Amino acid sequence: MDLTVTDVPERSRYEVSADGTVVGFCAYHLIDEGVYALPHVEVDSAFEGRGVGSHLMRESLDHIRERGLKVVPICPFAQAYIKRHPSYTDLVHEG
Repeated sequence: MDLTVTDVPERSRYEVSADGTVVGFCAYHLIDEGVYALPHVEVDSAFEGRGVGSHLMRESLDHIRERGLKVVPICPFAQAYIKRHPSYTDLVHEG
């Protein structure tokens, strides 16, 4: 399965595609200068448990880091992912 994550700013989300078909997304909203809220992460149920959500979060957070932004993880999946991968805790906005 070939996974690709793409930022789709006109839809305010990162989308993950499996073999060219969108199967999930990580929504974001600019809540302050340089700070994205991550309110919702969703993966098609047919792809759950196959690492698609983790791939989506990793690629999304790496892109956010490259842009010098911070995040407020609201979605429980995003919160859990960051907790399991402490290398991303520096991205969490304090305040």
